[in-house]
Amino acid sequence: MAEIKNYTLNFGPQHPAAHGVLRLVLELDGEVIQRADPHIGLLHRATEKLAEQKTYLQSVPYMDRLDYVSMMSNEHAYVMAIERMLGLEVPLRAQYIRVMFDEITRLLNHLLWIGAHALDVGAMAVILYAFREREDLMDCYEAVSGARMHAAYYRPGGVYRDLPDEMPKHKASLLKNDKAMRLLNEDRQGSLLDFIEAFTNRFPKYVDEYETLLTDNRIWKQRLVGIGVVSPERAMAMGFTGPMLRGSGIEWDLRKKQPYEVYDLLDFDIPVGVNGDSYDRYLVRVEEMRQSNRIIKQCVEWLRNNPGPVMSSNHKVAPPSRVNMKSNMEELIHHFKLFTEGFHVPAGEAYAAVEHPKGEFGIYLMSDGANKPYRMKIRAPGFPHLQALDEMARGHMIADAVTIIGTQDIVFGEIDR
Repeated sequence: MAEIKNYTLNFGPQHPAAHGVLRLVLELDGEVIQRADPHIGLLHRATEKLAEQKTYLQSVPYMDRLDYVSMMSNEHAYVMAIERMLGLEVPLRAQYIRVMFDEITRLLNHLLWIGAHALDVGAMAVILYAFREREDLMDCYEAVSGARMHAAYYRPGGVYRDLPDEMPKHKASLLKNDKAMRLLNEDRQGSLLDFIEAFTNRFPKYVDEYETLLTDNRIWKQRLVGIGVVSPERAMAMGFTGPMLRGSGIEWDLRKKQPYEVYDLLDFDIPVGVNGDSYDRYLVRVEEMRQSNRIIKQCVEWLRNNPGPVMSSNHKVAPPSRVNMKSNMEELIHHFKLFTEGFHVPAGEAYAAVEHPKGEFGIYLMSDGANKPYRMKIRAPGFPHLQALDEMARGHMIADAVTIIGTQDIVFGEIDR
């Protein structure tokens, strides 16, 4: 019988299951992984360095492009770091809007994760259902910011503008008759809040559909149960956060343990795993979708009953209203100075972190008193998870490496930053 020799395999960077431009060098004994060496840097976009050349406001759109599946969560940490250095008060309505969109972003992230993870493992249909729901949520992004993905909606001091009173409707086309158009526009007759509320009412049924397809599916369980097991001690030692840490049984969630904005006023639970394997991490994220839906419902109810400002009244940081800017010389000067020179931040440093869909996303800012950051450091949740890939994959088969990358929910924009 021929002897099986050890050999090295390049997994990616163009591999469809590598979730970005990951080059994974696998040392194999037959089909069993002896060592996994992730090579990063192929996407490098130098966000941290670019921020030193831009005013604080100009760097907001770069945040969207880090983890390009969790856009507004990235912005949130960045604007919170600036607000801490400036000592800015954010209006309560803006805080509720931020929390609502953080949770919409969590749904966007987890929907893409469940679709891509299932696709990697061999379940083809789930991603089609997941994108059906993502369409509605991206319409919410578009309604408030004008962009479906890279929103730049959060600003230092609040949010760019209040929620629209009217939801854009689908226009008639040659491909759809009147009945189809009426059905598409059924939930779009009122405001954005009405649209979001209608979505939260039907979303639990969709999560049930995903679970029907996957949770007790024999093949799904064979591919996930017992794969990539991480003990609670190792999860903490390797810097895991988010569902990766909670899947190993550690109940750590910044929304509960270090509450920011209005999370301490909302009612929700933290799902926690037991076995620390890929299946537990799947269950944690599915339950997180249900909990996010709960939070969004509470935010919709509060926002409906409490009008108010959504931006700080400090015009050294926040732009004046368009009406005032076009009718008042003083306001015009403020506007011009803000968007050309930017605002100056007092010398010092600050760290702000949010419970991003993938874990703890933090921004560490240093200021020397200028209108640009002296240094910016991004604490990306995917980075420590990726460095654990070697430990998680050893002794597993090549096919299990795909499962482990899927369960880590890797997006490369934040890793190659």
